[in-house]
Amino acid sequence: MSPTLLHLLYNLSPLALIGVAVVIFLRARQTPLWGEAFRRLARNPSARVAMAVIGIYATIGIADSVGWYDATTQERRTVIDAIFERKPERTYSAPLAEMTTGEAKPQKIREKHILGTDSIGADVFYRTLKGVRTAFQIGGMTVLIVTPLALLLGLTAGYYGKWRDDVITYIYTVLSSVPGILLQIAMVLVLGKGIIQICLALGITRWVGLCRMVRGETIKHREREYVRSAKALGVTDMVILVRHILPNLLPVVIISTTLGFSNLVLSEAILSYLGVGVPDNVGSWGNMIDAARDELARDPVIWWNLTAATGAITGLALSLNLFGDALRDAVDPRLRS
Repeated sequence: MSPTLLHLLYNLSPLALIGVAVVIFLRARQTPLWGEAFRRLARNPSARVAMAVIGIYATIGIADSVGWYDATTQERRTVIDAIFERKPERTYSAPLAEMTTGEAKPQKIREKHILGTDSIGADVFYRTLKGVRTAFQIGGMTVLIVTPLALLLGLTAGYYGKWRDDVITYIYTVLSSVPGILLQIAMVLVLGKGIIQICLALGITRWVGLCRMVRGETIKHREREYVRSAKALGVTDMVILVRHILPNLLPVVIISTTLGFSNLVLSEAILSYLGVGVPDNVGSWGNMIDAARDELARDPVIWWNLTAATGAITGLALSLNLFGDALRDAVDPRLRS
C-alpha cells in the first residue's frame, strides 16, 4: 500500500468514526428511552463536565490521527506534532524552567516547556498529548472485540440454555479463574508488543464480565410475555434475539462498555509499566510511568514526568466513570426520581 493511500486512510478513519457517532446519537434521540436519557444527562452538572473533558481528550486524539507524510524526514507528522512538538534539550528541566536540572553545570534551555522535559530532553507535555491517541485506540479497538463476542455468547447461552449454556459458562468460568493481568502478560509475550496485540490480549480476557451480564439479562427476558407471544406467532429465534431481546439489553451493554473503557486505558498503562505494552517509540502514558519509576529517588526529585502521565490517566478515567454513572442513572427506570 502506498504511503499516500495509507495516510489518507489514517485521516479518514477518525472522521468516519465521528460520522457514525453523530448518526447514532441523532437516531437514538428519536426513541423515547434515549431521548429522555439525554435530557436527564443535559440537566446533570457532573455529566456535562465529564462530557466536556472527554470531548477535549477526543479532540486531541483526533488531531493526533490527522496528519501528512513529511518527505524530508520520511515520517508521518500530525496536527499535534506541528503545534506542540519542541526541540529536545540536553536532559531534565523543570516546568517553565530556564536551566536544565540534575547537571553539575546547568545549561540554558532553548525553548519553554510547560511541563518540563524528561531524561532525554523530550517535552513532557508533548509526550502526554501523544499518549491520548494510544489510549483511545486501545480502548476503542478492544471494545470492538469484546462487545460482539460477549453479546454473541451471552445471548446464545441465556436464550438456548442446556448444553450451549454449559459450554459457554465453563469457558468463561475457566478464564475468570485465572488472574487477568497474568493472562494478558502471557498473551502479549506470545503475540509480541504492539497496539493490535494488546487489544487482542485485552479482548480475549475482558469479555467475561459483559457475557455473564448479558446471559443473566437474556434469561430474564426469554420468559417474558412478549417473547412467548413471538414464539406462538412463529417468529424465528434469530428475529426474537435481534429485534426483541437485544434492544432491551442495549442500555445495560452501553453503560457497561462506558464504565469498562476506563479500565482498558488503565490496563494498557499497567502492561506498558511492566515492560510488555506498546513499543517505546509509540506515545503511551504507561511508557512515561515506566521511564519515571526511578526519578522520585533522584536528588533533586524529578516529579513532573510521573505527575503528567498519572494526571492524564486520572482525568480520562474519572471523566469516563462519572459519565457512565450519570448515564446509568438516566437510563435505569428504577433510579429515576
